[in-house]
Amino acid sequence: MKIAVVYNRESRNVINLFGLPNKEKIGLQTIKRVTDALKKGGHQVTALEGDKDLVDRLEHFMPRVVKGERPGMVFNVSYGIQGQARYTHVPSILEMVGIPYVASGPLAHSLALDKVVTKMILCQHGLPTPDFVVLDSPGTPVPGLKYPLIVKPKNEAVSFGLKIVRNESELREAAGVIFDEYRQPVLVEQYIDGREINVGLLGNNPPEALPPVELVFGKDGPAIYTFEDKTGTSGRGISHACPASIGKELNDRSQELAVRAFTALGCCDCARVDMRLDKDGNLYILEVNSLPSLGEHGSYLVGAAHVGLDFMAVVNRLVEAASARYFGTPEPPKLDGEPIDPARRVFSFITQRRDELERRLKEWTDFSSHTADPIGIQEAVRRVRRLFEELGMRPAQAFTDERVAWTWETAQSFEGGTLFIGHLDVPSDLGSPAQMFRRDPEWLYGDGIGSSRAPLVMLEFALRALRSMRQLRRLPVGVLYYADEGRDVRYSAEIIRAAATRAKRVLVLRPGNLGDFMVTQRRGQRNYRFRAVGGSLRPGKLTKKPEALRWMWNKLEAFSQLTSREKRVSLSTVDLKTETMPMHAPHRVTATILATYPDAHVADQLEDQMRALLDKKGPRWELDQISDRPPMKERRATIQLAKKLTRIAEEWDITLKRESSVWPSVAGLVPAKTACLCGIGPVARDVGTPHEAVQRISLVQRTLLLAEFLVREGR
Repeated sequence: MKIAVVYNRESRNVINLFGLPNKEKIGLQTIKRVTDALKKGGHQVTALEGDKDLVDRLEHFMPRVVKGERPGMVFNVSYGIQGQARYTHVPSILEMVGIPYVASGPLAHSLALDKVVTKMILCQHGLPTPDFVVLDSPGTPVPGLKYPLIVKPKNEAVSFGLKIVRNESELREAAGVIFDEYRQPVLVEQYIDGREINVGLLGNNPPEALPPVELVFGKDGPAIYTFEDKTGTSGRGISHACPASIGKELNDRSQELAVRAFTALGCCDCARVDMRLDKDGNLYILEVNSLPSLGEHGSYLVGAAHVGLDFMAVVNRLVEAASARYFGTPEPPKLDGEPIDPARRVFSFITQRRDELERRLKEWTDFSSHTADPIGIQEAVRRVRRLFEELGMRPAQAFTDERVAWTWETAQSFEGGTLFIGHLDVPSDLGSPAQMFRRDPEWLYGDGIGSSRAPLVMLEFALRALRSMRQLRRLPVGVLYYADEGRDVRYSAEIIRAAATRAKRVLVLRPGNLGDFMVTQRRGQRNYRFRAVGGSLRPGKLTKKPEALRWMWNKLEAFSQLTSREKRVSLSTVDLKTETMPMHAPHRVTATILATYPDAHVADQLEDQMRALLDKKGPRWELDQISDRPPMKERRATIQLAKKLTRIAEEWDITLKRESSVWPSVAGLVPAKTACLCGIGPVARDVGTPHEAVQRISLVQRTLLLAEFLVREGR
């Protein structure tokens, strides 16, 4: 499990610093001991300051999870930065954003921190606590309690401001210090002359009471545990006796009172209840520490050690207690030989490799293989060849052209099975701005990350999941990668057509569209080169024939009028270049025109209309088709395949919808009789731009979906 140890120590990273600052500090050594213990327990751990950037850091470390996957957890040892009820700040944030955490919630912390409210609740539940009064201001009348008394701030911990007073003068002086330094009411409590007993609690419903620990003060100083004692600045040594030598009856009584106090305040996972035992054998509850110290010599750990729990065991037991509280009691392990649901095995394999998925994606994104980079393409081929050989797949030579397309298949071949098609090239110019891999809480960014890289990583881990179950070799699966997407698949198209004819179903590794869509229908696309050549004219010279640039501009405007939503066709000028002599108007103009269309017949009609708009009155012109990417037509087999994937997605609470797209893909090369889905890769945005990104949760969801689909196809 991913666990973030959240603490407060040095950070003042807040919007404004005002109000009462927190004086409690957790030691660096304690933070390190906690993180080391969790790592030894098999968890992935980070340590974070609980300041205003906490949510962003947690989202980076533990992104959203899929249904059935345990989210990360926070091991909370945060005391807050400033203000009232500081223990509640981090738990409140965690509850708001939906992250489980160890220890009590905001309500229990707020009740326990307010010593007066705690005592009132104890009284309501019939639990013994010393008599008390509250001084709201320096002028409040002296309470009618017998001296000696204990004076302490109403809302502090760690014995801040704690002092024994024996007369009114000492009381006023001690109360004045609290009013000045802590700016809060003063709790005045009857001093119980006797022994101090601490009882730690671990777990829930009900918690387990650890053996009572007695604090042995010695002869020097007051018999109370002061802030100076806790920080080692008092000059005296405080020892612990565990179990406290108070006899079985009082031992049981102290544990019973501790459990009742824990329950009355609504604490969770852990707490420490501090008590006093008077000379007549009466126990009094002083306070409940809802966030007990995990310092090396604290009484909580002393009590745990007596029942055989060392520091590592205590820390990991707290995680187990919180996990049981959030997720229910873990299921017992399966008996040897009992079959395990393949879906659960696939789920576990993929969700336990979230970080590995993102690391692999970073490796691919930071590696360049643009369409016009033959060296990069060769390296990409070498990498995928090594990958599929490692997965036990063999080259399919009949569908391989070492220049542009490569195919691998399982021992069962892919005839009558599933063929995946993806591209290795990043279809953009080498000079285009590129971004290195980076991530934010919701998105992963990088060069070609949506168009090429994330679908490849998704496929790798889906196949690895099946291989881990020894199912991949039994499935008829093929993988075809080509490297001329940026050249409109001019050279690999025939190989793709031939391979797709052999398969029963084809899944095209293109990114899913925003809104959690896959694609069942795509328009075709043709690219035209339109060129006009006129005479070389000086600016301002009049001629019977219009200048090449003006003539071209008018024709391009006329072409744009052929766009029709009703006919589902569009014409757009995507590039325009001129050639000119010095001090002359352009004599040669070349435009690139992109046309989208639903079927070849409509495309032919559109081209005829374009040519009809041209005449011999203007400059010489040429209109040449330079590429044609066929449309992907929706077919019954495709709809059935889409419904099958959608049913699987619904079982995992993964949103999956289908739509049509105006952009082409190699899905248009798949024969009409073959079921074909496109856009099954992780959801992406801004594809083809320097801001290209894939959704982090979608990377896991689509990998899980693909692996589960293959498992079911193999049944």
